[in-house]
Amino acid sequence: MTLTKHLLGAAATLALFAGAATADPALIYDLGGKFDKSFNEAAFNGATKWATETGGTFKDLEITAEAQREQALRQLAGAGFNPVVTTGFGMSDPIAAVAPDFPDTKFVTIDGYVDPAAHPNVLSIGFAEHEGSYLVGMMAGMKSTTGTVGFIGGMDIPLIRKFGCGYAQGVVAAKADAKVILNMTGTDPSAWNNPTKGAEIAQAQKSQGADVIFAAAGGTGMGVLQSAKDQGILSIGVDSNQNHLFPGSVLTSMLKRVDVAVYDAMKAGPDLETGVKGLNLASDGVGYAMDENNADLVTPEMIAAVDAAAAKIKSGELVVHDYMSDNTCPAAQF
Repeated sequence: MTLTKHLLGAAATLALFAGAATADPALIYDLGGKFDKSFNEAAFNGATKWATETGGTFKDLEITAEAQREQALRQLAGAGFNPVVTTGFGMSDPIAAVAPDFPDTKFVTIDGYVDPAAHPNVLSIGFAEHEGSYLVGMMAGMKSTTGTVGFIGGMDIPLIRKFGCGYAQGVVAAKADAKVILNMTGTDPSAWNNPTKGAEIAQAQKSQGADVIFAAAGGTGMGVLQSAKDQGILSIGVDSNQNHLFPGSVLTSMLKRVDVAVYDAMKAGPDLETGVKGLNLASDGVGYAMDENNADLVTPEMIAAVDAAAAKIKSGELVVHDYMSDNTCPAAQF
């Protein structure tokens, strides 16, 4: 069974977890909520899978303000939970501050980075989002009838530009003269949970000719997917398989296997190997989703082309440019 504690308000104080079982794992979600149908929910699904298969229990927390990050980490580590798994780049600095005070506790940051030399009890997990985004970009380019496609990111940070740049490269690989419209929702964490703004941007992109829009924006993406359906165009989901949310309207979803990262961390338990770990296309850390909800939208020719590109990426024959390597994108401008 899953034990859940909700944190309400920026000034909320976590209660001490009396009686916590030593070495039970814990999971802290990023801002946007557990059931965002995307990044956080993928983490929850991985933890739930671990609990179901093992009969174990885990503590999970939803934070609502930046100030709660360090507090949550200290309370969980102090109560004996191990490992403490977190999602989102915003946990990097709080973990760096807390980890030295709990040397026997393993911490995991998914999407963040903590110097392994200075913090030997931390595992930083990153993903090759640009590789998975390239594949769904190819699909968008092949499917588009207008020659214009869109990308809507959440908070404007290099990580999300990494998604957009990989996507743009895939689009122009499939359709050299295609136009890619790239927009971000905002510059602070509220950009992850603003579906109304996501819908507005999707409408604006549609007015510019976009007929396929990829949303990498957490809960904001729900507004993008809904707007695309309402306007009679296609969308692309992110992180989790979102095809089922609007069957026949979501072309595919770029899978980022946060669920696998959480599952593996909880399975390892206190024996978790720390350091830095990267999950890419070759390790099935990213990919694209096919199921009964989008089967009629994707042709065999599209699948063959995308899978051929995937094979080249895995072998190293095709290298997708990573925006975070030099903050440039050869296929489009932000």
